[in-house]
Amino acid sequence: MRKSIVFAAAALLTLTGTLAAQDWPSSRVITMIIPFAPGGGVDASGRIQAQRMGELLGQTIIVENVGAAAGTVGSLRVAKATPDGYTMLMGNSGTHAYSQGLRKNPPYNSVTDFAPVGLVTESPRILLARKDLPVNNLQEFVKYVKANQDKMQFGSAGVGSGTHLPCELLNATIGAKVTHVPFKGAAPVMQELIAGRIDYFCDTIQTGAAQAKAGSVKGIAVMSPRRVPIIADLATTGEQGLAGVEATVWNGFFFPKGTPDAIVRRMNKVMNTMIEEPAMRKRLEELGLEILPPEQRTPEYLAKYLAEDVARWKKVIVSAGIPVE
Repeated sequence: MRKSIVFAAAALLTLTGTLAAQDWPSSRVITMIIPFAPGGGVDASGRIQAQRMGELLGQTIIVENVGAAAGTVGSLRVAKATPDGYTMLMGNSGTHAYSQGLRKNPPYNSVTDFAPVGLVTESPRILLARKDLPVNNLQEFVKYVKANQDKMQFGSAGVGSGTHLPCELLNATIGAKVTHVPFKGAAPVMQELIAGRIDYFCDTIQTGAAQAKAGSVKGIAVMSPRRVPIIADLATTGEQGLAGVEATVWNGFFFPKGTPDAIVRRMNKVMNTMIEEPAMRKRLEELGLEILPPEQRTPEYLAKYLAEDVARWKKVIVSAGIPVE
């Protein structure tokens, strides 16, 4: 009798979810939370994608910026939202991987409190050095850093940022302890690097590639599994003999945990249709973003990858001795 009740309840929940998904998203507009301030790279790419996905769904997707606490405030809002498919999140490495290691008690569990829709793009980091640093490739850079680590400095856009942790991963991999100098944003870091007052910087590919091509700084390596079109002549860390330091900031979509699977699947299908359109790919690639291959754009892949990424960056944070809030 008890088993029959359990099976009946499960069947009712499945039916309810299916009926909700069939109606979705006709009843009202969808809100996409971008957990960062307007005008940044995540905001720009998110708005482009939201508009097109809304067109494909036949329903408006409005973007709301909730930028505070490195993206965790906006992400928490989605984690606590009603799981009906009308609130979604554009999350990234910072909101879902770094956040779990930088706080003793994160406001949410990024692995269990969300329903992954899929990864879409990634933004590789690029290792840059001051132009007068006496190195010309990654092997020479590693040798120089290990010999001079006590008097060197690297900069970042802030403790725990997407330009800080990749350099910590690099340092840990090569066995170097280098002084970290955090700044309030990436722009002042680049100014100091160009002026030669800091030694290196793990920058976003969007701005870093432009400065390297202009010759104001030295491009040492792309911290990615693949070369990137906007600076195709610069070899990756792996190509230059240093594996395990790939550092790309990924972007992906999430619903709250409990969102009906049929809704998740439909949004994933729309997401994949959108990202395969030549015009969309061109716009995103012009922003310096890499489009991930189809096999990496499924809910299952994101769920598995996220758990691995959380563990990976926790290890980096502990190894670097970064203060945990």
